[in-house]
Amino acid sequence: MSFNAFLGTRIQGSLVPIISRLSIQFRPTQRKVQEFALTSRRGFWVGSQVQLSPKMQEHHLDRSDVESFTIPGAKVFDRYFDLPLAYDSNAQEQKIKVFCRHLVPISKVSEMKRLPFLVYLQGGPGFSCAFPKISGWIKVAFDNGYQVLLLDQRGTGLSSAISADSLAHLSDQGKADYLKCFRADSIVRDCESIRKLLTWDRSEEHESRITLLGQSFGGFCITTYLSLFPKSVKAAYITGGVPPLVSTPDKVYEKTFARILKRNDVYYGKYPADVQRVQNIIKYLNNNEIKLPNGGFLSSRRFLQLGLAFGGSGGYDTVHEIVLHAAQDLELLGKLSYSTLNSVQTQQGFDTNVIYAILHESIYCQGMASNWSAERVRMSSQYLKDFDWSGNTRVNFTGETVHPFMFDDYSELVPLKEAADILAKYEDWGPLYDVETLKNNTVPVAGVSYFDDMYVDLDLSIETANTIQGFQPWITNEFAHKYVFSYCTSIISYIINSYNGSQWLARGSRACVRLSHQTCPR
Repeated sequence: MSFNAFLGTRIQGSLVPIISRLSIQFRPTQRKVQEFALTSRRGFWVGSQVQLSPKMQEHHLDRSDVESFTIPGAKVFDRYFDLPLAYDSNAQEQKIKVFCRHLVPISKVSEMKRLPFLVYLQGGPGFSCAFPKISGWIKVAFDNGYQVLLLDQRGTGLSSAISADSLAHLSDQGKADYLKCFRADSIVRDCESIRKLLTWDRSEEHESRITLLGQSFGGFCITTYLSLFPKSVKAAYITGGVPPLVSTPDKVYEKTFARILKRNDVYYGKYPADVQRVQNIIKYLNNNEIKLPNGGFLSSRRFLQLGLAFGGSGGYDTVHEIVLHAAQDLELLGKLSYSTLNSVQTQQGFDTNVIYAILHESIYCQGMASNWSAERVRMSSQYLKDFDWSGNTRVNFTGETVHPFMFDDYSELVPLKEAADILAKYEDWGPLYDVETLKNNTVPVAGVSYFDDMYVDLDLSIETANTIQGFQPWITNEFAHKYVFSYCTSIISYIINSYNGSQWLARGSRACVRLSHQTCPR
């Protein structure tokens, strides 16, 4: 479909639940049964030694050992699930804990086994869900009849979190092999397992499929879900995360660096005095070894990663404040103060979210190695001059890119340096998307993409939206990538409340384009 045909109509939307495959461990009193798979919604757990009806087990929603509490407007259940580390292993003996926060409208707790589920997939990779408030998009979900699941994706938050300490007992190769199990395909299979447990033994009149809502990387996971388990999804909604259907990140980063340069132009246009300030800071960092409060090092290349904030609300101002304080420190003290160093360290989340660094390029890999794609693109003839970090000319910040030097500069990444290199050279990544399944999609899907998105390329998102049968896109310049989901409910209400399921298949993939005369919030 042409781009002109792609730009046309408004999305129509609604929300509901999901279905598919499950592995769990069941231990009868006298003997151990290793693995069971639920073959149908009302079928049997089939194990190597016995077959038992699921009615003989306690429903997960009835478990008395699940901690619960109330917040204004909702009862909250903190649920943990023991799930396989590797779903493609025959044994599946090694387990990890996956955490899911379950929110039910306070007046509908007795209806838990009947209410449809909306599952939220967080951006990232490598970030957990924040503690909820019943406002914004969650209130919209409640108003549309849903109970909500906030998943800490495997390796994050309370879901067997990955850190240098958690992997310390493994060899470098062991670390790499373990980390291979934390991509979108495994996250989706976790969701499927959880869906099976929570909708177990539902009657035909109550929906067993789930509705999916994904922000940024969460949209990547949704597209994987639609590839692997389309029959488990009632509807799907993506905000700022329609993924490129690529096998290697090279094309992604070629476009990313072009957008980063435009963001630098905007930044220095707003704060022209920072051109000289940043040059002075970079020269200082190039000539001095600066240790950060947590033991990491503030090199010039790490300082320039502050540009990652340029894509979010207030990002230019945040970076300017750090630059201003750093420049004043050098003028008055001849060095960077503790306060400034701590501000830089706090702004950069790679130490506390190591998956964001170590698996970032692999989220694009299918059957090919990344080979440090962003670094190769930065060093190419196309961009080498633009990202000269000598400090002799205007110095450009970088953005959402991962580089080998990070595993020298960030204290929590240093112990993972060799594992990161093994993963960068790994070629046998499994498929994340099934293009033929997406072309024949029958699940209602709606999503929003942003003209000025620094993190997810609009052109590549449009290509994917044109590939997924029936995708209803909304393209707008009213919001920044991170602004919408943090503060604004209008887009969530729009894509949910305007969806009309009866008209969805007839509409095909056409887009609503909404432009604002105001500057996009930053």
